[in-house]
Amino acid sequence: MMQQPHGQHRFPQPGPQVRPYQQPGYPGGPPRPGGYGPGPQMGPGGPRMMSHGGMPPHPYAARSEKSKESSEKEKARDKTKDIGSMRPGMSPGMHPPPHGMQTPHGMDRKRPPDPRGTPQQMKQAKKKKKVADKILPQRVRDLVPESQAYMDLLAFERKLDATIMRKRLDIQEALKRPMKQKRKLRIFISNTFYPAKSEGEDGDETVASWELRVEGRLLEDAASAKLNDSSKMKRKFSSFFKSLVIELDKELYGPDNHLVEWHRTPTTQETDGFQVKRPGDQNVKCTVLLMLDYQPPQFKLDSRLARILGVHTQTRSVIINALWQYIKTHRLQDHHEREYINCDKYLEQIFECKRMKFAEIPGKLHGLLMPPDPIVINHVITVEGPDARKTACYDIDVEVDDTLKQQMNSFLLSTASQHEIGSLDSKIHETVETINQLKTNREFFLSFAKNPQEFINNWLISQSRDLKTMTDVVGNPEEERRADYYYQPWSQEAVCRYFYSKVQQRRMELEQALGIRNS
Repeated sequence: MMQQPHGQHRFPQPGPQVRPYQQPGYPGGPPRPGGYGPGPQMGPGGPRMMSHGGMPPHPYAARSEKSKESSEKEKARDKTKDIGSMRPGMSPGMHPPPHGMQTPHGMDRKRPPDPRGTPQQMKQAKKKKKVADKILPQRVRDLVPESQAYMDLLAFERKLDATIMRKRLDIQEALKRPMKQKRKLRIFISNTFYPAKSEGEDGDETVASWELRVEGRLLEDAASAKLNDSSKMKRKFSSFFKSLVIELDKELYGPDNHLVEWHRTPTTQETDGFQVKRPGDQNVKCTVLLMLDYQPPQFKLDSRLARILGVHTQTRSVIINALWQYIKTHRLQDHHEREYINCDKYLEQIFECKRMKFAEIPGKLHGLLMPPDPIVINHVITVEGPDARKTACYDIDVEVDDTLKQQMNSFLLSTASQHEIGSLDSKIHETVETINQLKTNREFFLSFAKNPQEFINNWLISQSRDLKTMTDVVGNPEEERRADYYYQPWSQEAVCRYFYSKVQQRRMELEQALGIRNS
């Protein structure tokens, strides 16, 4: 045990200056600045122990009454602050230190909280690692060579999942772009003549009239018929058009009654056809104007710009892309200021400028875009002939959503396969977990069969460690029961600390009894 040098305090606790006094068996001398006398002198054989006849001279300085009162006020704070360092091997069976001395951190019998968190947090962390739970341990693969086929399937599954995920992303990107296909819409324009009836028994008299009907349906080819299910609802005829105008002969029906108009509104209900009924007993020339409902909207281009771009009616994005291709082909982009376009003689006539910025193109194009031309059908409503009903057919091209788009949407929205895959994954996880448990049981019994004695000893040690983990006790109570445990080097220092605290406690009692106070 090393000697404590004079002037260094083992337990630094500042206090007021005390006046010196003499006691039998204690050497005189001035008090130390911190309120303590010289430290105990340790010889080569360690500290001298107290006998029943008395105690060897050990200089301590007196502590004043104010120091005692201040120490009483700091008792609560001393419970969380260490005043001296104690060896972590201090026995839990020793007496607790007196007031003013805190049990060192190593002697706290309470186990600190588990850094891994609560059992619920540990359970959630375990769920996140389920992907790795499919992999068989290496020992199982060594024992069962056939398990390599299972590992190959896992590797193939990872590749397949990556491929499916990449395709799903491609489909999502494709669905963002319009997917249209050209289809034939057959329009049926029929008229029925109702001759005049004289007054009959019921007393009703009717005049001659006719009825005009405009209907239509999509023509399906063999490929589209296979893709379209008959159970699905077919698209209404009016959904293809934005407006419909039937212009009758103005000489017969006058300027106020010769037009029949239908325009789409946000609250319009779709219908399978249109019907017009008027009185008359002679043939009527009519013009049917159909304005297609383009999605996305299309525009008719100015004739001069349409001639140089080769585009007549298209969407805004297609028109701008065609103009950019024209600029690149004729190298009209400025070589120094890349944001500018040097117009050639054709663009200069159209845009009425020699130079313009790219950002100005959409604004300048706005005045050159017009609504597309309507579909014009000239029809004659005939009231002559033996047949009262007469029908004419006209085929027009319309754009409809690609049937592949519906299949893509159904593929992205389908969850039946996901549920099936999830249930199979759960079964695989349970099977692998059972295999791991059987592997643990096998190793357990093999270790016992190989060396029962050593296995039992190791098992008892493991159980003891688990018991300490489950309880709130830190230390080794089994070792602390033996006498050899207290012959370790730290025991001498612990005894000195214990006696030192007892002497200090006795000294305070004597000072209080004798009424010794600070000067």
